[in-house]
Amino acid sequence: MEPRFSIKTFPSIRVACARWSGPHKDSRIRSEFERVAKWAQVRELRIGRWILLEPGHRLWEVCLELKSPAKGDGRVRVRTLPAATVLSVVFNPEEVDLSALWKTAMNRVRRLRDQGKIARVGMYREVYHGNPWTDAKAWARTNGQVVVYRAK
Repeated sequence: MEPRFSIKTFPSIRVACARWSGPHKDSRIRSEFERVAKWAQVRELRIGRWILLEPGHRLWEVCLELKSPAKGDGRVRVRTLPAATVLSVVFNPEEVDLSALWKTAMNRVRRLRDQGKIARVGMYREVYHGNPWTDAKAWARTNGQVVVYRAK
């Protein structure tokens, strides 16, 4: 089945996040998500989406959407992710060859750039509607996004 890509606007959201650099390791990503979730739980904050950002080469950031006001402390900081135009695809990582999926995504970006619809791309991110390690539905509906900047 051909993945369905769409260009849409992702709204700005307030998030609690932790950032680090190094190789991509699922165990590190999970432990950082759990640390931020525990930070939010101790403060009795309501949370929403779980977001993994790759803002640079070997640079990672895990974010939890905050539905309650909060201030960061320690290694967890609170900030606003700005609204962004994204090339989005919803997929189940158990059923999709990820390398083929992202190759298709990059081909789509290249085609849009050649057509003059976008000027450049930004960071890659994954958005989950819950904890992807404990919620099978959140994992099965992974939303992969590439930030795109429209041509003027």
